[in-house]
Amino acid sequence: MDNKREKLFPNLLCNIIIPVLLLTQGSRFIDSPAWVLILALCFPIGYFFYDLRKRDKVNVISIIGFVSVLLTGGIGLLELPRFWFIVKEAAVPGVIGIVVLVSLFTPYPLVRTLLFSKQIFRVDVIQDTLRARGNEQAMERLLTIGTVGLAASFFFSAVLNFFVASHFIQTEPSINQAQFNAEVGAMTGWSFLIIALPSMVMLMGIMFYILNGVQKLTGLKLEELVHDQN
Repeated sequence: MDNKREKLFPNLLCNIIIPVLLLTQGSRFIDSPAWVLILALCFPIGYFFYDLRKRDKVNVISIIGFVSVLLTGGIGLLELPRFWFIVKEAAVPGVIGIVVLVSLFTPYPLVRTLLFSKQIFRVDVIQDTLRARGNEQAMERLLTIGTVGLAASFFFSAVLNFFVASHFIQTEPSINQAQFNAEVGAMTGWSFLIIALPSMVMLMGIMFYILNGVQKLTGLKLEELVHDQN
């Protein structure tokens, strides 16, 4: 049902955008770093249970957002050395890449959730057409290649995150928490140009590869493959 399709913008807003803004700018309005962290955690937690109740599905992005916010805020709150923040920045996308690869060996490969999802594609129509044309195995190979490409994009992001965090984060939280937060904010802003845009290009390339492959395997036109977003 269309009313149970996950909404992309609220998903990103609650799980990534708002928590990041709170962690980097929240200290301007809230004196307690602990309360900033708690408030930032409320958004991915709240959206997780909202989405679970609405769609009866576990929201993977909410879990990733929660872990990332918890690690980021916890490192600042505990005033751990900057080294651990840099490790966290590289580890989060790296772990996601590993999870994407491992998911290939489960009944629920993440490429179906993140790219070939019912939010975008008419999956039932596509599967029926593939079955009729005898191209189900070819489709599985296509998604396997897409999964490897998706994992590679996260590993690429992990490497970039490490170098960007190493460059911007120079202050130890235990010495100057305000300066540390300012550097995290600067890093977050520049990360959009240095990391997000290249990663987005890679994701678009993977999406185009899958879309082009699906069109060839099914013989369907684009408008027959995707949902009407109006």
